[in-house]
Amino acid sequence: MPAEALSPATTASFHVQRSLRHCLSSVAELLYESGHVLETITLIQRGLSHQELISLSHQHPRWALCQQVLEESDAATFNDYGRFVLTAMGRELIFDMFGQGAADCA
Repeated sequence: MPAEALSPATTASFHVQRSLRHCLSSVAELLYESGHVLETITLIQRGLSHQELISLSHQHPRWALCQQVLEESDAATFNDYGRFVLTAMGRELIFDMFGQGAADCA
């Protein structure tokens, strides 16, 4: 379907999902470069502490923007322990992108 035939809502949804997937891909890469594993954010009982988020933001300028996109789109949140984790939707997207092992509970 040509882009001009898409409704504004469909186009916006496409861009949001594309942005989410881009951010999830970047987050996976940045976690790995910082010595973390993807399960750090895919397991709801784990997550990244506030201090770890600050450290990632300082090490990788892209981190803060991706974190913001994930939070604003409800793909990530803070768990009961105040740690940054993916929501069910975020885990589902990770599962779609990287396979079952990456999003163990999706």
